[in-house]
Amino acid sequence: MMGTTHALVGVFVATAVAQAIPEFGPVALAAAVIGSVFPDFDLYSGHRKTLHFPVYYSILAVPALALALAAPGTATVAVGLFLVGAALHSTMDALGGGLELEPWRETSEKAVYDHYRSRWVAPRRWIRYDGAPEDLGFAALLAAPALALHDAPIRWFVLAVLAVSAGYTLLRKPLAKLWAAVVPMIPHGVRPYVPERFHETDEDGRGRILSDAD
Repeated sequence: MMGTTHALVGVFVATAVAQAIPEFGPVALAAAVIGSVFPDFDLYSGHRKTLHFPVYYSILAVPALALALAAPGTATVAVGLFLVGAALHSTMDALGGGLELEPWRETSEKAVYDHYRSRWVAPRRWIRYDGAPEDLGFAALLAAPALALHDAPIRWFVLAVLAVSAGYTLLRKPLAKLWAAVVPMIPHGVRPYVPERFHETDEDGRGRILSDAD
């Protein structure tokens, strides 16, 4: 899924929390959105493995939420919702496509790494790839409650995220084709600065993702 879709998952969660405990609305929004995008900070180093912990985030989120309910405060609510966002992100990545430059080709069976079982979880492809039309549709669905219940500036933030999502959806396949054409032309001296998974090409000379696993 798109990073913007994950961010809107955080907005959706925070919107629900704000309806129950309005005084924690701002901290809930910040923590849930940051937690929802945090796992993708590993984009350039072991993507969907280094900072993706579908099992461990979920385990940690349970006592963190219990503490936030028992002793609500800025810190407890922030930690609880950060972990919920990170857990949802890591878990939901299994519902999308695999780790490959063109995931619509369905050549990768690696969706997200499960550190608990020391193995890659296979992609379910309910959302075929990040930037697929259904990804944009899901993002719009997640945004709807916030647009209905919040005022500016949150509403403007959500609309901006949706606009970025729409733009990425339009450009997703052309960008992949561009990268596939550029990969073979990258000088060897520059390759250390390019994400590792993009370094090699397949038998057709197309850019492909390396195994982050290993």
